[in-house]
Amino acid sequence: MSSSRSAPRVAQLRQQAEAAAKLESMPVRNPHAAGIDVGDASHWVCVDSTPDGSNPIREFPAHTPGLRDLVDWLRRCGVTTVALEASGAYGHVLFLTLLEAGWNVIITSPKFTRQIQGRPKTDRLDCQWIQRLHKHGLLPSVFQPDDATQTLRDFVRQRANLVRLSGHHIQRLQKALELMNLKLTLVVEDITGVTGLKIIRAILAGERNPEVLAKLRDRRCKKTESEIAIALDGRYRDEHLLELRCCFHMWEQYLAMVVAVDGAIAAQLQRMKKTTALPPLPKRKHVRGRRPHDPAFDVRAALYLMLGLDLTELEGLDELNALTLIGELGTDMTKWPTVKHFTSWLGLCPNFKKTGGKVQSSRTRRGKGRAAYTFRLAAWSLMRSKSYLGAHLRRQRSRLGAPKAITATAHKLARIFYTVMRYGVEYQKRSEEEFVIDHRERMEKQLQRRAKELGYELKKIETPSAETPAAV
Repeated sequence: MSSSRSAPRVAQLRQQAEAAAKLESMPVRNPHAAGIDVGDASHWVCVDSTPDGSNPIREFPAHTPGLRDLVDWLRRCGVTTVALEASGAYGHVLFLTLLEAGWNVIITSPKFTRQIQGRPKTDRLDCQWIQRLHKHGLLPSVFQPDDATQTLRDFVRQRANLVRLSGHHIQRLQKALELMNLKLTLVVEDITGVTGLKIIRAILAGERNPEVLAKLRDRRCKKTESEIAIALDGRYRDEHLLELRCCFHMWEQYLAMVVAVDGAIAAQLQRMKKTTALPPLPKRKHVRGRRPHDPAFDVRAALYLMLGLDLTELEGLDELNALTLIGELGTDMTKWPTVKHFTSWLGLCPNFKKTGGKVQSSRTRRGKGRAAYTFRLAAWSLMRSKSYLGAHLRRQRSRLGAPKAITATAHKLARIFYTVMRYGVEYQKRSEEEFVIDHRERMEKQLQRRAKELGYELKKIETPSAETPAAV
């Protein structure tokens, strides 16, 4: 009985030994490589060898003095390249520290550093395994932008977080107004617009007369003064007024912080702009009114001076979408060899899973990438557009439904973005009529092919025009 139970264990150990021997027989591509298992409290580091012949595996605290000791030890060991596992915020400081020290650092996905099945998993063994894989060149690096783009990315993400948090207080404002039976949301489109802000500030200043509040209406408001006065005849309670005051004050504070971040973003874009002379940027034909969360500087002009092209010419990409994409992706598209690599990294292309020659699934992989979300957001804004991409989106929606149609259009938009950014070609806008013509040509080719497969021949019938009456 004991021998029958130990047989699977012996086979497992033999399989692990064979896998380890196969790995050791592979050529060494990075002879002076180090592997780091990142943690919250400490980092485990493994090198190939040490100058004094001591243990090549050490543990360093994660605080700043510990990072200094880690860097000094790697220098004494003659390390030239370092690999660490992606671990969110834990490894970001370590990654930047190693970059500033001048090493070639790669961050790899955890799925590439999984242990051999059945092997014990500890921090000490993990760092040793990462070092062995990196020494043989088996660890691909995840995308990491350059230092300037990382700074811009953090600024843009911080701005998006502030805008999102300020939106929570706008919702609380609406709730406080509703609890006082003030139907301001029914008579104005946006309570943070000109009319809404005047009325809220007057209420917080002590005004309760609905007729007086209605006179604060902006001339562009669609509702009349009498309609607004009826909607503002409310019942005021101290607890609801306090909530209104607190939420309004917090919203204004978030707006002030957004303005401060906008200044940092503008300064970073100024540092990243091109030194070569560029032709003047043409003015936009259609300019919408400014909203409270819009940037305090000209994003379109700043991006043009940085890139040498106008990304807002692409359908669906406004200034904020373009700024988000540059902050997330940077300007160097050569990090993705082809456009297929780019769309696959975004998770916008079909993820085919085949077995036995049959496609089991073609769903796009799930992800939380901000760049992919921005492309989807830009695609959704084209639902009523009269452009080529807008017609493509509506056509796909009729066939696949809205979610899949948005992903398909975002995929097409990402391909256009990659081509424009990498090769610097000028984007040529196309109309809805051109999409209709292209779709008709594709349908004709498809019908011709199907008829040929069935042994038929199609002949096009010329329909009489309106000027030429048909023969009787």
